[in-house]
Amino acid sequence: MEIAGKNIVITGAGRGMGRQFAMDLKKLGAKPYALDVIQENLDALKNETGIPGKVVDVTNEDEVAAFFDSYTAENGAPDVLVNNAGITADSLFIKKKGDDIKKFSLSNWQKVIDVNLTGVFLCAREASAQMVKHGVKGLILNISSVSRHGNVGQTNYSATKAGVAAMTVTWAKELSRAGIRAVAIAPGFIRTEMTEKIDQKIIDKITVMIPSGRFGEMKEISRTVQFIIECDYVNGRTLDIDGGLRI
Repeated sequence: MEIAGKNIVITGAGRGMGRQFAMDLKKLGAKPYALDVIQENLDALKNETGIPGKVVDVTNEDEVAAFFDSYTAENGAPDVLVNNAGITADSLFIKKKGDDIKKFSLSNWQKVIDVNLTGVFLCAREASAQMVKHGVKGLILNISSVSRHGNVGQTNYSATKAGVAAMTVTWAKELSRAGIRAVAIAPGFIRTEMTEKIDQKIIDKITVMIPSGRFGEMKEISRTVQFIIECDYVNGRTLDIDGGLRI
């Protein structure tokens, strides 16, 4: 698929990797459209780059469906959906402190499931429905994580990212009859606003475990997004882009 001229919807594009994807794709001639839950981030993106966007809660079925209906009516069906929106709410599964046992909270479990798994499902369902309806041979590109293999303190996050990888394979098989691909990227530790808040001692410990000896850069994940869009033979796979790290 040629990138130039393509309609590309990116969730979680107000900052971080999603923002990087949007900016880089626009430079290549695509027509990115940003979704986020923070209006200020979308305003800043549009003011700096001209990339349009809209506040959409990816966990809200009616909101997601209404967005893809209105987007398609105005722009045509999306050629690519980049399912990037995600959150963390880390905690140990069980933690003993003295005689007390602290349990992983159901609320932290559910809110990560809602965004990282249900949100990905809803956006992919609505985007692919528009692709099929309008005969677009498109791409669903999901952002998973190296944590899909399991990581301490991330029961909820790991479960969602493993689920995203599994859904990717399922959708590749089901949507192939309509000429739609489904692919996922599983980044390792990437330098973003979130990781820059990690204590330097922890960063140093993590870096030692990465054969490449450093955190990845957002542009490296962005280049992977571009490769997947352009290479039509990549389908049904999750690409680990993690500097050699395996959790």
